[in-house]
Amino acid sequence: MDKTINQDIIYIGCDDKDITQFEGQYVLEDGMCYNSYVILDEKIAIMDTVDKAKKQEWLQNLDKALNGKKPDYIVVQHVEPDHSSVLGEFVSKYPETKIVTSAAAQKMLPLYFPDLKAEFVTVKEGDKFSLGNNTLQFFAAPMVHWPEVIVTYAIEKKVLFSADGFGKFGVYDSEPDDWSCEARRYYFNICGKYGAQVQNLLKKAATLDIQIICPLHGPILRGEMLSNAIRLYDIWSKYEVETQGVFIAYCTMHSNTGKAAEYLKDVLVKGGKKVAIANLCEEDWAEALEDAFRHDTLVLASPTYDGGLFPKMVDFIHHLKIKNFQKRKVAFIENGSWAPQAARIMKESFKDFKDIEIVETQATIKGAFKEADKQTIETLAKEIL
Repeated sequence: MDKTINQDIIYIGCDDKDITQFEGQYVLEDGMCYNSYVILDEKIAIMDTVDKAKKQEWLQNLDKALNGKKPDYIVVQHVEPDHSSVLGEFVSKYPETKIVTSAAAQKMLPLYFPDLKAEFVTVKEGDKFSLGNNTLQFFAAPMVHWPEVIVTYAIEKKVLFSADGFGKFGVYDSEPDDWSCEARRYYFNICGKYGAQVQNLLKKAATLDIQIICPLHGPILRGEMLSNAIRLYDIWSKYEVETQGVFIAYCTMHSNTGKAAEYLKDVLVKGGKKVAIANLCEEDWAEALEDAFRHDTLVLASPTYDGGLFPKMVDFIHHLKIKNFQKRKVAFIENGSWAPQAARIMKESFKDFKDIEIVETQATIKGAFKEADKQTIETLAKEIL
């Protein structure tokens, strides 16, 4: 994909095609990119650094972009190490460069760089300063997704540097058609808890004439991709339904609960419903969480285990809760050879969730999925339909 922004703003980010997990928990099939930018003007500003794994490549990209010049400022929008871990080497190489950041970030940086010695320019909501032909304006974006975050608007070029907002998993050169899929998984797992804070940022962005968004992960957004990204962020951050349909997430020990879940899928599809399904024992839980937020109805199917709930399902429900899952309909399928408990436990797990409608009918399977159990599943499907 094209990395050209304009004659003043140069992309100097890096792809990491070797990393297989982001933050030690999110599966990366295509790696991850760490974006960084140089604004060339009478005064030169660097927009963030990159992860330490790409330190040497980033420093080379920076040298090439500077072409012998020295930077005046480095803007630290987000302190998280995948965007700031080369700051120490940068300051050592360019000790006269001033660090532009929020007051919260200035307090946080010593946690990662205890020996950092630099002059700071502390900016707050709405502050502006000129680089010459480019004026930068700063906006606070607390909890999107750390408390110190700022975003930066280049007024004359109509470019928003959006920090972690509008990011996605994958390297920069991923196919543009997959933006919404991996951006959705990224959003709900990284920012999903903070919908209200994302809404606050979107309201600020709506007052600006934004033609280009330069995030810290993923491709530069412009045109139709930009419009679609803002539309989806508005839906996601309001916890609204993106796709009318059902997502079935199941755990299965000996395939029987899985057969019940698959039969439900077939009945719902025949009834005209759009259905997605995932085996939590085998598939990426973070992708399953994305699908749960995407659809209007969630069905959880689990065996009873040690008198309680199957551990994979416990974990999945935990992640739904900490990511603020809400405004959805939820139904349950349980299995238990002698004392089925899973549906009761799953239902109790949702009592502290906001705006959840529990489907009254629940399906109980005992042992193998038998012909007689089909009526039970069909009754549940009828209520969902």
